[in-house]
Amino acid sequence: MNLDFSQAFTERTPRVVNAAKLLKTAGRKKAELFLAEGENSVEAAIATGAAQDVFVTERAAERFTELLKAAGHMNVYVHPISDKAAKTLSDTVTTTGIFAVCKPVLWPLRDVMRSKPRLVMVAVETSEPGNAGTLIRVADAVGADAVLFAGETVDPQGPKALRASAGSLFHIPVIRETNFQTIVDSLKARDLQIIATSPDGEASLDDADELLAKPTAWLFGNEAHGLPKELLDKADITMRIPIRGRAESLNLATAASICMYESSKAQNR
Repeated sequence: MNLDFSQAFTERTPRVVNAAKLLKTAGRKKAELFLAEGENSVEAAIATGAAQDVFVTERAAERFTELLKAAGHMNVYVHPISDKAAKTLSDTVTTTGIFAVCKPVLWPLRDVMRSKPRLVMVAVETSEPGNAGTLIRVADAVGADAVLFAGETVDPQGPKALRASAGSLFHIPVIRETNFQTIVDSLKARDLQIIATSPDGEASLDDADELLAKPTAWLFGNEAHGLPKELLDKADITMRIPIRGRAESLNLATAASICMYESSKAQNR
């Protein structure tokens, strides 16, 4: 693909100005678009048809030639931009210089439940973008069917969450639903057992293979406050992760990784 960088968009070009607004929640809501940055995310956005426009610096164009060819094959507009324009589009200190403006990729809850999922991650009131992205990446890695962000949560299409997902946001159905009862009713309607993580859970992950072989939705609580009591009470069972060393607890992403891996292993035996 031949790009004329003598005519590169600058930080003042309207298309760049509008794309930069997508770094903010209000901008994403107003435009009903979001911005992906970096090789993994842009590649996944192009491959899945989510990308509408790609912006690339001259240095990045030399580095990502195959990716830009793929964009051309998918009829995605590719725009050359200056290095200053790239800085306005990036929320990192050092940018890779490639970005994609994308259509929303979040799924309606009913559409995901219609497919009869067997393994679902439910992240409750997640407030840290990096954790949100990591949870999506973990769910994708273990072959889960969906990630559901429950309650008032961070935007999984925000730049930090998207970057932490390393492209997995485009690979696996991701849902946002604020109503806890709607979530519980939907999970139970599909005969998913609901397991809540708890430091003093009634069951131990060490002895849960038979239980985990069943279709399961895992509830993982907020980083600071854990799961709200109303959701703990609605779980079919609470599960603890045995800690044999001196660590007081596990962080959200680590606990979720362990539980989701064990479920995936049990279901795929």
